Amino acid sequence: MYRVVLKPSGLSYDVGPDDDLLSAAARAGIDVPAACRNGVCEICEARLLVGAVLNTRNQQKIPVTERLMMCRSRALGDLELEINAVMAAGNIQPRKFQAKVVDVRSISHDVFRVELQLPRRRELSFHAGQYLSVHLPDADPCYFSIASSPSEQNIELHIQASPDWVSAQKVIDALTTGGEVTLELPHGKACLAAAPAKPLLLVAAGTGFAQMKSLVDYLRGTSYDQPVKLYWGVRRHEDMYLRSLAQQWEQDWPPFTFLPVVGDDEDNDWGGHHDQLVRAVLASGMDWRNVEVHASGSPTMVYTLMDALTEAGLPEGAFFSDVLEYAPRS
Repeated sequence: MYRVVLKPSGLSYDVGPDDDLLSAAARAGIDVPAACRNGVCEICEARLLVGAVLNTRNQQKIPVTERLMMCRSRALGDLELEINAVMAAGNIQPRKFQAKVVDVRSISHDVFRVELQLPRRRELSFHAGQYLSVHLPDADPCYFSIASSPSEQNIELHIQASPDWVSAQKVIDALTTGGEVTLELPHGKACLAAAPAKPLLLVAAGTGFAQMKSLVDYLRGTSYDQPVKLYWGVRRHEDMYLRSLAQQWEQDWPPFTFLPVVGDDEDNDWGGHHDQLVRAVLASGMDWRNVEVHASGSPTMVYTLMDALTEAGLPEGAFFSDVLEYAPRS
């Protein structure tokens, strides 16, 4: 196997001597723009910075500094390529889009599944685990995790709209009655632009499951085979609105393990310290020096978890959560 490094993003992946560079990138979960896959459209163009590459169309070596089509190129050793169209995690600039409301349906007592369609989907790029904002007239933006993989045509959201959450209920009402909605995306740096090199631990509280669904759907479309553990914490059994889906992942995808955590006690202060979820994660027996953690939930839960895991040996750079960006510690 050879190693391919993409500049300026810094993303890298492995490629075999018989693989074309584009297919190997796709298996690693790296989104290289492509269309025809036979070297005609030139969308997957890159420039060779270091290494040796064979043009499979004419069986000629490509000189360093020359351009190449990744779908028609094979590595002859380790490579460095320049391709500005590939972005590092969190580096895609947010843009506003008009989206068509395809479906709004209740999937639990207070969670709605929303499906949105963009007229020109190819113009939108985002990374698994990012989020978006919904913009309604005369209202502040409302932020929701994207629950779908970047490879899906439509955008999926999970919106919790309990009677006491006025802003979310207003969004559901607008989506139910309106044909279109204004979105701004993508947001967030706690995401995946390529399959990680380490085992993955996912920790979600409540509708934080939406972000984890995006990550899992994305990774299932790659060659990622490291262990993946998902801890999903809720206060009551009925709050685990897609438990059957997580159980199905566990049956269908060998690297995946699902560990539900439910605070059955009516007096359980689930909205407070989330100690039960954190204790369950700490008891997982993982090697904290060799794991990547993605967490989604309230700032209290996220910081309690981060402190516990770093104390247990997790490097700070291996913990990812949007909370660290939108609710930084003072």
